[in-house]
Amino acid sequence: MSDDLFHDPATSAAPAVEIGPDAPLAARMRPRTLAEYAGQGHILGVGKLLRRAVQADRFSSLILYGPPGVGKTTLAHIISHETKARFVTLSGVESSVADIRKEADAATRLRRLTGQGTVLFVDEIHRFNKAQQDVLLPHLERGTLRFIGATTHNPYFYVNSPLVSRSQVFTLEPLGIEELESLMQRALSDKERGLGKWNATFTSDALRHLATVSDGDARKCLNALELAVLSSTPDAEGRIVLNLAAAEESVQQKNVVYDGDGDAHYDTASAFIKSMRASDPDAAIYWLAKMLYAGEDIRFIARRIVIAASEDVGMADSNALRVAVAAQQAVEFIGMPEARIILAHAVIYCATAPKSNRAYMAIDAALADVKEGRTLPVPKHLRDSHYKGAKSLGNGEGYLYPHDYEGGFVPQRCLEGGRQYYDPTTNGLEARIKERLDHYRKQWEATP
Repeated sequence: MSDDLFHDPATSAAPAVEIGPDAPLAARMRPRTLAEYAGQGHILGVGKLLRRAVQADRFSSLILYGPPGVGKTTLAHIISHETKARFVTLSGVESSVADIRKEADAATRLRRLTGQGTVLFVDEIHRFNKAQQDVLLPHLERGTLRFIGATTHNPYFYVNSPLVSRSQVFTLEPLGIEELESLMQRALSDKERGLGKWNATFTSDALRHLATVSDGDARKCLNALELAVLSSTPDAEGRIVLNLAAAEESVQQKNVVYDGDGDAHYDTASAFIKSMRASDPDAAIYWLAKMLYAGEDIRFIARRIVIAASEDVGMADSNALRVAVAAQQAVEFIGMPEARIILAHAVIYCATAPKSNRAYMAIDAALADVKEGRTLPVPKHLRDSHYKGAKSLGNGEGYLYPHDYEGGFVPQRCLEGGRQYYDPTTNGLEARIKERLDHYRKQWEATP
């Protein structure tokens, strides 16, 4: 056949994907059917929506969203095989509008001549620009193509809304430790595609270690397994027995899934902030450790702590802002690795401090009034009186200087209408502020 095999209208079956013996173990062990597919029981379990849609051949457009190594591409291949469709792959990085149109034309010819459908798989669909994504829409509307997109980025943020609205979005989760251990056992026993001919066995703690440090990534797990086997010397009986030390050697360092401008970045930062707000220092320290290990900018982390010190701790303990600002300044000239200690100090302080968001709520309420309501004039007794002619305008007349009175307070109204924005809690030091402010406000209310 010619190089244009996939565009031959006479093609009547989904082309098989050729995986050579020299391909990585993860590629050789790629599941071929839904029965072999590991994980994702929440969408592919018996009776679940995606499984029913595939088995009934009743799907149009899908977007598979999840981290690397969880089986997005593999699942697309299986869906194509199960529905007996021609499978075509495009890359969100390399493919063009012309490539999309070429595949759509080929799909139209194939459907007309043989009745066979086409599954167009676009890897990294989030990298398609708006024009490329828009070109797909009419073909999806007409049913020319069945579209499956794969992305590691949240499609609701990174894929055009018209394409998302025409697709069913399924989230794929990282594989569990037991699922990864099962995949490795299958690879070790498979003599055709796996490592069965090497007569290799792993201790249970060695397999558990590989599964744990792989972070739910099947590709990473299987490739580490292969490296461990191929780099080991058989014993006198031709056996390869690998223990925990060998497994640790095959995965020198754990690579945390963390993209600097993607979901992992924002989700981890969100968990970090919310853990401090929830007064959970253990969770906050863990998310801090994940960000530091992944190479997050320590200035970004310090800024989030400063914000939390005012937004979430606030007036319940104003020392939190002092600690946070001191930490922010310190990490600027200390740097890593010692900056981790300073950041941990500030994180634990903010997490364990009493909480109040009333200063945050007060400014937002006041800003809303300024934006949406009538702009209030400055009362005459508060206006600047330090210039010639101010007295003739009545500016400053009637102003009472608080320090001339006992306790440094005298009731006088400073805002027309008496609107209250700050409503202190009884948490931490703010309880004393509330007691004092309640006393002042009673006197203001009695002031004409």
